[in-house]
This record gives sequence, C-alpha cells and structure tokens, in this order.
Amino acid sequence: MSEEGVSLSTLVAKLNERFGTDFTEADQFFFDQIRATAEGDEKIVEAALANNLSNFSSYLERMLDELFIDRMEGNEEIFSRVMTDKDFRSAAHEHLALEIFRRARDRSGKGASEPAA
Repeated sequence: MSEEGVSLSTLVAKLNERFGTDFTEADQFFFDQIRATAEGDEKIVEAALANNLSNFSSYLERMLDELFIDRMEGNEEIFSRVMTDKDFRSAAHEHLALEIFRRARDRSGKGASEPAA
C-alpha cells in the first residue's frame, strides 16, 4: 500500500475511533480529493514551502472551508451530469464497469479476463 493510502486509512481510522463514525475505504477518497485539490493550489503549496508546520496548519485552517465547498461543488457537477446526460453517463458507466470488473477479479485472483460463457 502506498504511503498516501496509509495516511488516509489512518485518518479514517482516527475519525472512526474518536467520533464513533464508520467511514469506509470509499470515504477515504473524499479526503484524497481534498488533499489533491490543496496540492494543486499554488497559494497553498507556497504557504507550505514558506512556513513551518504550525504556521502552515493555521493557514490551511482558514482555507479548509473553501476546499470542502469546492470539492462538494465538483461532486455536484458530476452527479448532475451523470443524471441528465445520457452519453456522459454511458461513458462513465463503461469505464466504471471495466475498472470494477478488473479490480474485483484481481483481488479474487481470477485475473481480468471474462469468465467463459
């Protein structure tokens, strides 16, 4: 597992333990999206490079609401498009079907090939 996966898993585990939640691996992706959005923001990266962790953490705290709101708006846009655009939904479905099929078969040891008909 990558370092990134470990830190997200640890975050979800800490939240579950501390707040009695039952977030799953799928919920980790939300936090991963927030992190990726922050890493793509030039101002946030500059703040990380120019400050110690404590000062950067204070800066990030002020930016956190905006990061969460931006991510939710991005997800809303995708949801809306999937629900209203048949071609978009079809393209998303095709990709997801293949990815989920491959990953499920890889995890089970069956490989990515289709079962015999």
